[in-house]
Amino acid sequence: MSRRSELKNQLAERYAFQLRLAAAALFVLVLFGILVARFSWLQVMQHARYQTLAEQNRISLVPIVPPRGIIYDRNGVILAHNFSAYTLEITPSKVGPLDDCINRLSKIIDITPKDRRRFKKLMEDTKDFESLPIKTRLNDVEVAKFAANSYQFPGVEVKARLFRQYPLGEVASHLIGYIGRINDADVQDLDDAGDLPNYRGTDHIGKVGIEQSYEQELHGTTGFEEVEIDAGGRAIRTLKRTAPTPGKNLVLSVDIKLQQIAEDAFGDRKGALVAIDPKTGGVLAFVSKPGFDPNLFVDGIDPQSWNDLNTSPDKPLNNRALRGTYPPGSTFKPFMALGALEGGYRSANATINDTGAFSFGGHSFRDDKVGGHGIVDMYRSIVVSCDVYYYSLANVMGIDAISKFMGSMDFGSPTGIDINGEVGGVLPSQEWKRKRFRTPATQKWYAGETISIGIGQGYNAYTPLQMAHATATIANSGVMYHPHLVQFIVDGTNGARTQVEPKPEKILPWKQANVDVVKHAMEGVIKEGTGAKAFAGAQYTAAGKTGTAQVYSLKGGKYSESGTKAHLRDHAWFIAYAPAEDPKIALAVLVENGGWGAAAAAPIARQVLDYYLTGKQPTQAASEVESSDSD
Repeated sequence: MSRRSELKNQLAERYAFQLRLAAAALFVLVLFGILVARFSWLQVMQHARYQTLAEQNRISLVPIVPPRGIIYDRNGVILAHNFSAYTLEITPSKVGPLDDCINRLSKIIDITPKDRRRFKKLMEDTKDFESLPIKTRLNDVEVAKFAANSYQFPGVEVKARLFRQYPLGEVASHLIGYIGRINDADVQDLDDAGDLPNYRGTDHIGKVGIEQSYEQELHGTTGFEEVEIDAGGRAIRTLKRTAPTPGKNLVLSVDIKLQQIAEDAFGDRKGALVAIDPKTGGVLAFVSKPGFDPNLFVDGIDPQSWNDLNTSPDKPLNNRALRGTYPPGSTFKPFMALGALEGGYRSANATINDTGAFSFGGHSFRDDKVGGHGIVDMYRSIVVSCDVYYYSLANVMGIDAISKFMGSMDFGSPTGIDINGEVGGVLPSQEWKRKRFRTPATQKWYAGETISIGIGQGYNAYTPLQMAHATATIANSGVMYHPHLVQFIVDGTNGARTQVEPKPEKILPWKQANVDVVKHAMEGVIKEGTGAKAFAGAQYTAAGKTGTAQVYSLKGGKYSESGTKAHLRDHAWFIAYAPAEDPKIALAVLVENGGWGAAAAAPIARQVLDYYLTGKQPTQAASEVESSDSD
């Protein structure tokens, strides 16, 4: 090969090398340019975004649950409060086999079968990523034991929490209610109301009673801590703290000592009592027997206790004062009498001859007294509780006139009391029957059905709360207040008190002369009528009415309490107010399957009125007081 050819090849190779070198340099330059551009984009254009993300990784917002408000009675007695204690909690998603973890824990801390059952129920009601208590209210020794062995139990930790406590146990349980763990339905309700952010970190919420209806006031406002954390998620320091706002305290109108006396007066019997201040609507006592221990629900009720409460034939979870509906029996008669006077259907002096039965449509409606009460005017009809008088009166008035007058006193409608779940009961009328039944034959109102309505039987069904509300309205001569349980709402930070102002719901346009006729007769019940024996020797004047309501139809037979199964025996009623000249308290008492109102319900009312008006303490249970007058 010639030298010239050799040189040419070297130049070609050199050119090719330089070309490849330039291409490589350009490629590197392009890559570097992309890197610079990306770096500039991240550092300049996206600086704020990534700085925020970095801060979020560095700073954690930890919710601070506010202390729940305290509930007091009218005299400052604590009915619900908080205390601090340690709990041993498991996050199921962070542990291995759950049963194995609990078994190993039980070797360090005593975990009872009840603890296990309660934990299992909590697991069913909540998500597996939530921290759930397996053991509550640890003592210092238990806390120390777990702390020394905590490295063996990832996903298990000891937490300090505030616990709700109801120091009086079953007393007033139906009006106070209880709190329980927040479930999915509660979350949905909070989200719908826009309150969910305020419940971050909160595990419990009011379920029934005052705890539920005043949840917004009792809960308070959640605070937050901004905590700096390291890459491992461990807290380094607190950067900022926004303190929570404690829940507001509630002062009830209820006198808890009066409540206890009323509950004790029932003994082992089932029933309800509601006592109201007729001048304000403030509820003084609100009894439903039997009750339950609300403390069972605070930690999460165990399945056995839950089953016992739900399957008990006495139905302790049933709020009889608020939701139980019963025929009012003869306690309906004073309201019937007032309706007759106001509507001009009968004057106070008009009389009927009670021969022991009232005949209508070929059917005989019997009086409770064989042979009847003879000549009876309005006063005597209430004092001796004459059925025939009110059979006749109901026939004269007709069902729609009765319904219209009773409806004006909220019979058949919720009273508007400040706890949830109230039912309206049944105020019968032609319209009600058309809506209630489906076929033309059952929708028709028959005149014979009106007769038993006059003595508080038939389709009539009202709550003890409604009966107390109506009695308070009579006592207050037609000025009607909404019943309410909360008297003051107290700011938890500065103690400022906001009164729940008593405002008349309505003022019924009754003639005072007509009201006085009925009041005079109700005083006669206590002085010489069916309530006289129960109130013998009372240091105050009272007005009232006994009542006995059938549970099932006798179908022509004669009622015998001893020969009737306990659950089919008549309900016993008593309504009253006192002092008669200046009423300070009005009440309704119901004893389920108690028999005669004078014998079973009136003695309970006597003990309640004695204490409230004179401070007299009962010396024996009301169930031991003998009072055998009928009705």
